[in-house]
This record gives sequence, structure tokens and C-alpha cells, in this order.
Amino acid sequence: MKSLVIVESPTKTKTIKKYLPDGYIVDSSMGHIRDLPSSAKEIPAKYKKESWSNLGINVDDRFDPLYVIPSSKKKVVTRLKKLLKDADELILATDEDREGEAISWHLLEILKPKVPVKRMVFREITKEAVLNALENTRDIDMNLVHAQETRRILDRLAGYTVSPLLWKKISPGLSAGRVQSVAVEFLVERERERMKFKSATYYDLKAQLHKERDKDKFDADLTHLNGKRLASGKDFDENTGKLKKPDSVVLLDEAKAKDLVDDLKEANWSVINVDVKTQKRNPSPPFITSTLQQEANRKFGFSARDTMSVAQKLYEKGFITYMRTDSTQLSGQAIGAARDAVTEEYGEEYLFERVRNYSKKGKSAQEAHEAIRPSGSRFVKPDKAGLRDREFKLYDLIWKRTIATQMAEAELEFTNVTIRAANNGTDADFRASGKKILFPGFFRAYVEGSDDPEAALENQENFLPAMNEGDATALDDLNFVSHETKPPARFTEATLVKELEKRGVGRPSTYASIISTIQDRGYAKSEGKMLIPTFTAFAVSSLLEKHFPDLVNSDFTSALEDKLDAVAAGTQDPVKYLDDYYKGENGLKAKVDTQEDKIDPQEAKLLDLPLDGLEGIKVAVGRFGPYARMEKNGEDVTTSLPNDMDPSDITKEKLEELIKISEEEDKPIGEDPKTGDPIFLLSGRYGPYVQRGEVTEENKKPKRVSLLKGMEPKDVDLDLALQLLELPRALGEHPEDGKVVKAGVGRYGPFVVHDGKFKSIPKSDSVLDIELDRAVELLKQKSNSRRGSNEIKDLGKHPETDKPIKVMTGRYGPYIKHGKKNISLPKDETPEDFTMDKAVELIKEKGK
Repeated sequence: MKSLVIVESPTKTKTIKKYLPDGYIVDSSMGHIRDLPSSAKEIPAKYKKESWSNLGINVDDRFDPLYVIPSSKKKVVTRLKKLLKDADELILATDEDREGEAISWHLLEILKPKVPVKRMVFREITKEAVLNALENTRDIDMNLVHAQETRRILDRLAGYTVSPLLWKKISPGLSAGRVQSVAVEFLVERERERMKFKSATYYDLKAQLHKERDKDKFDADLTHLNGKRLASGKDFDENTGKLKKPDSVVLLDEAKAKDLVDDLKEANWSVINVDVKTQKRNPSPPFITSTLQQEANRKFGFSARDTMSVAQKLYEKGFITYMRTDSTQLSGQAIGAARDAVTEEYGEEYLFERVRNYSKKGKSAQEAHEAIRPSGSRFVKPDKAGLRDREFKLYDLIWKRTIATQMAEAELEFTNVTIRAANNGTDADFRASGKKILFPGFFRAYVEGSDDPEAALENQENFLPAMNEGDATALDDLNFVSHETKPPARFTEATLVKELEKRGVGRPSTYASIISTIQDRGYAKSEGKMLIPTFTAFAVSSLLEKHFPDLVNSDFTSALEDKLDAVAAGTQDPVKYLDDYYKGENGLKAKVDTQEDKIDPQEAKLLDLPLDGLEGIKVAVGRFGPYARMEKNGEDVTTSLPNDMDPSDITKEKLEELIKISEEEDKPIGEDPKTGDPIFLLSGRYGPYVQRGEVTEENKKPKRVSLLKGMEPKDVDLDLALQLLELPRALGEHPEDGKVVKAGVGRYGPFVVHDGKFKSIPKSDSVLDIELDRAVELLKQKSNSRRGSNEIKDLGKHPETDKPIKVMTGRYGPYIKHGKKNISLPKDETPEDFTMDKAVELIKEKGK
């Protein structure tokens, strides 16, 4: 008997094959084999005249979706149909969640099998789990299918209804999304808080002390002055920079702090209180999708998308259980394996006295009801798993977090000592804090936010000498310290995931795609770990807040998610739900129809930035990016804002300088003495630049050079402009072969080049001043790889071809290396942020 088993991934195919008996053929659907049409050319001819065809959903007939097989999947469907002809049964083994259930249903609809069909599900790919699933097959769960289908339709309705409105009112190519728009709103709201923030300065004192007749020194901070608490950051109003309750605290300025230091140097110092407390700490629950994304971002800087991509590979290779889950529960098998691992690795004393389980499920619990953990009944140790790079890091993280759940509590001792400095009627109370780990317990395996538990143990401890009330202490040093209140921190991927989960917006399995989408669509950019909203994000959020508040309301979006969960449970009619959402009296279509005429495009493009001093200057977004506009002498003067400028970077001075350059663009700053061409200082989307000559029919692209990093337009005179326009400049002939050495500026900064070999110019040198000898010295330095190519990032192996993919940089810029094939990166991509998903897409697009 022949059985055809279909999974959704080629990697999963390889792993599952190992555990199935002879007679089982395993193949992959490569994800979904059909979907709503992505473009007009995918719409079948017989539907093109239908009013709803571009939407892909017949909103007048029970929201019936129009599914099509994309051209990229036609070969897959043909192959699967051919395999099915020789099979005696069809086993659908896609993931056990809504998405996986829908993939199986689509396969059933397209393949139309004439043989028995079984649905096989497992949450880990081990021999035991696969064979058990084979013995316990079931039918397709249509409630799960309806939940996935309803989400897909809902997202299509939101995107295709509101996005065209944004194109008309703000700029072409913009998009709105049911969850995406709320995520962008979070970023914009936080940025507004930062822009409104008024900083405040306050001072305190730090003392270094020791017990008399004891050499051990310790630090103490001033907390109270004459019985009144010293002001700290929490006492200041973020919007005014002033104290919320000025009478309840003591505020030290620099002069008072300095005087107090002088006064207390003559004081008597003694212990007035010692408070010792012990505390037990329990380990965090095992990972769910969202906490894994957060911790991988904190510890390794992985994006949510990267984390899910790596976790998917670990699951498909059989190392971890299914990685899309909201449940913190561990199975009995997992608890047993974790407890065995604790005993083997750390000994009986580190094993918790009883089984510890975490049965709480998130409000949004998905269908795979177990936490993310190492697979099997015996966990493979990370150093024995044969994994490398990101896969090793993530598996190691999951392994440690899982076994920590069964480890003993950590026991800590906290000591707070109050020391009073008294002199001439001044009583100043200082606090010294100590922390001691009495028993490390689970800290030995896992400390949240730390890569190295052993190092973290040392960093956590802070020892104080033994002290008792009445002990005299001696002053070694005393200084005042200045502090400035900080604005609310920007969101990182980790904190945005946490916020989305807390508000019930989206579901953990969707967070990676949400965060990727808002960056890919130009609503946010990543700087370090921070997510910074763009000018476009401000414009879109403002329009939606004013005209479609539900679309950016987290409570409304969370309620929609609850309805989707009800669809999955079979307690909510999906058609009624969609009808209310889209066609109801207050439905999306009615709102768009009534609001469209009320939106003035000129007003929609204007940004209401909470910044002081911008009176008379308006900032807006247009077809070619953000710009500033002001009226001067009865005329409007506009200037493009540089691409690297963020909304929070705006000041009146910066805008006035850019407008001044724009205003004077017709006036050259001088003339090139060699050619007689006028030299201009101009401003564009990529910032200020200098230009030789005017744009004419004969000279459509006059030479232009951007100002170097750190240069300000006000500092550019004719001499500096001419130096910039000489780049790249010849430095002379190389002493070894007589070939010319040049210095210039490229995409990655200043460089020197000789015979095709490039070397970056360090910050200590200037591209305008560097001489031949120094350039030759730089060129002699060893390159990290042959032919001037350097590896930026190893993405791992292609999921289909199994060939390695690396992000490289070379003579002609960044590219990806797929096996022996090289493909240049698109100009708008940052090599360091390039992901496996994007690489696979690019390879497919280029046919390599």
C-alpha cells in the first residue's frame, strides 16, 4: 500500500521521512497552494467583469473568496497530482494550527482525491510523535479553517478598502491594515510623547565609605535631607519638566549640591538602620511565541521574523516542538525530560522538590497546546545537537529556559543600610544596598536577558560589609552627581511584541509579519534595536485617528481577535461577523463612503508634530517624501527633508537652514575657476549636496556630491564645494605598479581604491586631505577575504536547495551568495538587515 504524505515545507519533508515506514512518499506543498488574487492578472477571465473581482471577495454572496493558484505554485500542484495518482491514501500532515489546517483544506479542494484522506497532526517531529500521529489521524477541523479564512478575508477587506483612500489623500503606494495600523499607532504615540517631553535636571550625592577599622569600601546614595525625600526622575512632569509636587521633595541644583558636599565632608557618619530581607525567585514560564521573540531580540538582536524563521527550521529538523503557541503548559513527557536534564547537568540539589507546571494560557491561545521546548522524551544537549550560529543560539536559549522551569528556586538576600551624615543641624541620610545569592537555583541555567548565567550570577551580587545600627563609618570620597530625566524609550521589536500581546492586538504567530510589514512599507525604520516611526507613519496615523478611529483602536482590534477565536471554537458565525464588520450600519464600507469626501488631501498631508517653535513652518508628506513649507515675502518656499531625518530631529533652526538653501538654490555660491561653471549648494531627499553647473537639455546630470557626514550647509564655501566636486580624486601612482590610487566616497563611506581593490578610510583620516603614502598604507592592510569580498551575514541554508546563503559586500556593493551564484542586493535594502525570507524571494525572482 502506498501513502502520499503532504507537509508544507521541504525541510519538514526530510525530517519526517526518517520516521515513516516503507511505502510512505513524503512531499511538500511549499506553503499555501492557493490564495486570494494578488494582482489583476491573476483574476480568471470569467470574474474580471464582476464589481468585486479586484477585491477577490464576493461581498454580496456570503463573502465568498475567489481563490486562485499563483503561477509559482502550478508546478507544485501538477507534481502533487501526479504523485496522488499512484497513492492508495492521502495523509495531510501540515502544522496543527489555523494556518496549517487551511493549507490541508486547500490541498483537499485542489487535488480532489479519490482515495481515503486522513489528517495527521503532531507538535514535534520525533519518531515517537510521528508514529503516534500516524495511529491517531482525524478529519480536517473546519472551524479552524473558517477562522483562518475569516482572518484572511478580514485583512483583505481592511487593506483593500482603506489603502486606496490613503493613495488619493496622502501618497500612492501606502497601505493600511487591521493590525498593522494599530502597531504603527503605538510607535507614533510613543514618538509624540518623546517629542512633547521636557527634560529636567536634578542632583544627588554619592559617597564612598568604609566602616571604621575595616578596609572594605562601599557606595551609598543620598536619599533624604532633614527628613525630606530627595527628588528623583519620577517626581518630574514629562510635559513641563517641573516637579509634580514641589513641596513634598527636596530639589538640589548644582550650587546647593556643591555646598552640601562641602558641609558633609565635616559631618559625623554612622549607621542608623539595617534592614535584611531574604527573597525567593521562581523561574519564568517556558517560552511561548511572543516571549521567545522578545528574549531572542533582547539577547541576540534577532528580529521577530528572524526568530520565527530559525525556530521553524529547528522544529522542522526535529529539535523543538511547534513554535506557534500561546500555551505555557508542558506535557508530562517534557517535564520528565527537563527534570532528568537538571539532575544530569547540575545534580539533585538543583531539582525543584515537586513538578512545576505552568497551565496558564493566553487569551489568544492557539491550537498547539504546549509551550516551545526541546522535542522528545530526552532533550538533546545544545553542544551535542550539531547546530551552528543562529540555530545553536536559539536552541540553547529554549533548552535552558525549559530545564530552568524544573529547577529549584533562587534564594537571595537583600540588605539596605541607612547611614546618616550629621553636621551643624543638617541630617543627610544615605542608603547603601547589598545583594547576595544564598542559593542560585535556576540562575545556574537561565537568567532572563543574559547570555551567560555564570557571569550574570557575579554581576547580580553586590556585597556590603557586616554592619549594625550605631556603627561608625568613615568618609573616603563624596561627590555630587547630575541627572537628567529621560523621555519614554522608543519601542524595540521586543517591547512592541510585548505591547501588542498585552493589548490583545493580533496574535503571536502574526507578530513577525506585522513588524516586518511596517518596516517594509516605510512606516518605521530600525536604528540599532529601536523602531522609529517615519513622517509617513505620522500622516497616516493622524488621518486614521481623525476619520477611522476604530482602525487604530487597540480595544476594537482586540475584540475582533476574540471574534476570530470564537469562529475557531465554532461559536461565532463567520459570515455574520464579516457582514457586521464590513456592511453593517457602522461597518467599514459605510465609514469609508461617508468620510472620503470629508478628507482634504492638503490637510491630510500636513503633519501635526508636537514640537515647539514651528510657527509659520509646515511639515508635510508628498509624493516624493517629506518636505517643509513656509511663506516668505508673500511666496511659498518649500524644501525636501533629507531621508535620514526623523520627525523628532526637526527643529526650527534646521528647517530654516534647509529652507534658506532652497530659497537660494538659484544663486550660485561661486564659480569653478577652471570651467567657469556656477557652483550651487542644494538640498534634496538625500540631504544637502553641491553641484557643478545647471541642469539643461545638454547637461541633464551635472556632477553632484553629497556633503560628508558631519558637514553642515552653513560651513560650505566655494573652496570646500570645489574640493568635494573633485572626488574621487587621484592621489598619485602606486609605488609597486604605477597604477593610479584614488580617494572617493561611496555607499559605505569614504574609501581609497587601487586596481579594483577598495579600502575604507577610517574616521581619523579625511577623504579630502588623505595623501598617497597613507592610502598605500591602508591598501596594504589585509582584507577579510579574497578579491575584496567580505562576509556581512551568514543566513544559513536555503530551505529548498540546501545550499548556503551569505550576505556579502564586494567591489560592486552588497550581494547574496547562493552556492556559487551571486545576486546583487536591491538598492533600498540594508545588508545587515537582510533576511532568509528576502533572500529566498530574491533568488526565486532572479531564477538562480
